[in-house]
Amino acid sequence: MRYLLDTNVCVDYLTGRYPSVAARLRTLGPAMVCLSSVVVAELRYGADKSAQPRRNHRMLDALTAEISCRAFDSAAAVSYGRVRTDLERRGRPIGPNDMLIAAHAMSLGLVLVTNNVREFGRIDRLNLEDWREAPES
Repeated sequence: MRYLLDTNVCVDYLTGRYPSVAARLRTLGPAMVCLSSVVVAELRYGADKSAQPRRNHRMLDALTAEISCRAFDSAAAVSYGRVRTDLERRGRPIGPNDMLIAAHAMSLGLVLVTNNVREFGRIDRLNLEDWREAPES
């Protein structure tokens, strides 16, 4: 495993909004990526409040059958404490779920794939990629 997908990347994949995201996932294969249980929780919430919850839950079921989900564990909790403390000390907080997702990626030593590079970029030592952009040659 090398990458942890953020919620917005999963939405882009499921909706087909950015073909580059689907292409990158096909190229890498499901063994190279994973989801955080925090991301899955956000996706479930989004499906529940959507206009088509049954359809969206089926899509999520298919996604989680293909891509493994890692549980937020005690190592991620330690990382979260450090991330949140650092951001608060510097006066640069981000959303609570984003801190959890970032901490989870860091605890697993994975690159976080997100469309929200601006916000996640506030976190020191967090490796980020945005798959909406064309890869560098």
